[in-house]
Order: sequence, then structure tokens, then C-alpha cells
Amino acid sequence: MRQKTIKRDISCSGIGLHSGKKVTLTLRPAPEDTGIIFVHKGEQGKTIISLSPDKVISTGLATTIGHNGAPIATVEHLLGAVYGLGLDNLYVEVSGEELPIMDGSATTFVFLLRSAGIRKQGKPKKVLAFTRPVNFKDGDKWIKVQPYQGFKVKYTIDFDHPMIGRQVFEFKHSPENFIRVLAKARTFGFLKDVEKLQQLGLALGGSLDNAVVLDDYGVINPEGLRFEDELVRHKVLDFIGDMAVMGLPLWGDFEVHCSGHAFNNAFLRFVHKHQDDFLKLIELETQEQSKQSEQILIPQPEPALA
Repeated sequence: MRQKTIKRDISCSGIGLHSGKKVTLTLRPAPEDTGIIFVHKGEQGKTIISLSPDKVISTGLATTIGHNGAPIATVEHLLGAVYGLGLDNLYVEVSGEELPIMDGSATTFVFLLRSAGIRKQGKPKKVLAFTRPVNFKDGDKWIKVQPYQGFKVKYTIDFDHPMIGRQVFEFKHSPENFIRVLAKARTFGFLKDVEKLQQLGLALGGSLDNAVVLDDYGVINPEGLRFEDELVRHKVLDFIGDMAVMGLPLWGDFEVHCSGHAFNNAFLRFVHKHQDDFLKLIELETQEQSKQSEQILIPQPEPALA
């Protein structure tokens, strides 16, 4: 239950989903209580972007954070990997205006973080725990959350498409479970939408190598799906990454119906605005503290009577 960072710097390069340009990403260890800090490296120098719901400047096609005119797009897959693995402190340096899309999932980021090594730090982990239920709804979209010691989510998608339809997936967080059931799930889109976007100069880096693409009948990727329900699993991955924008891990039992990046951020902004009503900052006990507490609670034997 101690805070965690990585042991050493590690870098990668790849194509940005929207610009189609090559971008470079470097992950660096960060001290205790730093949080996840993005560093935008551009023509104007370095711009520091800390995580907060109001730092999200766009939710079209991806989650984009920014500060002082310096944007970083498509942060949700990396943030999903960071929080999926239980990391608390990290510097994320980006040369460009978006993160590399890699294969459209979080698996490359998981590989990078684990290759850098994960290091426990001295201070206890901090979380924001829901203390009362929240019911955030708009039409057929809703996010409901109940207090819970940990992170759980039951996610439903419903698309009018013969290959998708209604899919439901339940996830209970642990790093091992994240790697096993979520990290490999890829982003997805519809061929007709991709063609329109590319005509508008968007999604220029999108391809069958970094997304599941569906036509009117099914998946056109030659290899097919990685999971039968890969699409709803990816939505859960996106949700974890979008919730990470809060800046600290959220503890709660979530039920999510037909949400997306925009609605996820609207929920976070609502919770952030009313956090004194719904959230409590908790420092988790380390194993050493827990053992000390157990020793204190062990009853002492009664003195023998003469």
C-alpha cells in the first residue's frame, strides 16, 4: 500500500492517431506525492500539465489535456496502464501534441512500464474514496457509483450493429487482472466514420494496425478480435484512463452505461466541483503500519490471581 514509481527512464516512438506524425514519449521516475505530471515539449519549450478534470480541453475521439495552449491528445490508454498497474508518481514527457497510438491498446505502455521496473516508495498510497452514492445521468447515458474499498466497474455498451449489439463487462481492479483482461483490448471505429474523419484531416494515423475497424457487417481486420467482447473491454480501459484525470485513484463501485470520453469528463467535473460532498482523501496503511496496529490490538494476558 505504498506509493510506486518506475525505476528508470524509458522511451518509445510511434505515430499519433490523429496527426499521423511521429511522436516520442519518455517516462521518468518521480518523487513521492508528485502524481502523474505531463511535460509537453514543443517549439515554445516545456509546458507542465498536471492532472485535473478542468485540464481536459477536448473529448472528441480521445481525451486531450492541455495548459497554456500546449495540448496532449489521446492520454487515456497510457493513463489506463499507469493506474492499472498501480503507479502513483511519474513524469510523462511528450515531444508532440499527442501520445503514440501504438497498437491501439494499453499493452505497449504496460510493457514499457514493466520494462522500466516498478519501485515501491516510502510514503503510503493516497486515494479518493466515495463516501456516498452518486447517480449522474443524461438520457441513455449514466454513471452510478457506490462506496467501495477498491475499484470495480460494470460497463454496458449498446450499438446498433450486428457484430456488437449490447455487451456487458465487469472488472475488479488488480494489476494482474488489468494485464490479463483489459490491457490488450484495442480502440475501435466504424469504416464509414474513419473515411469521413480522414477527409477532414483527422484520424490520419489510423489503420488496421492500431484499431479494430468495422464495416456494416463485421470486423475487417484480418486477424479478427482479440476477445469476443473486445470492444466493451476497451471502453472499460478508456474509463479507467479518463477517471485517472482526477489526479488520484478513485475508490468506488461503478456502473456505467453507454458513456464516452465527453460524458466521463462531465462526471469527473461534477464530482470535482462537489468533492467535499462525495469524496474523502485516504492514506492507506502500509503493511508495516498494519502489523503495528495488529500488535497494539492483541489483548494482553490477565495477571495470574494469587
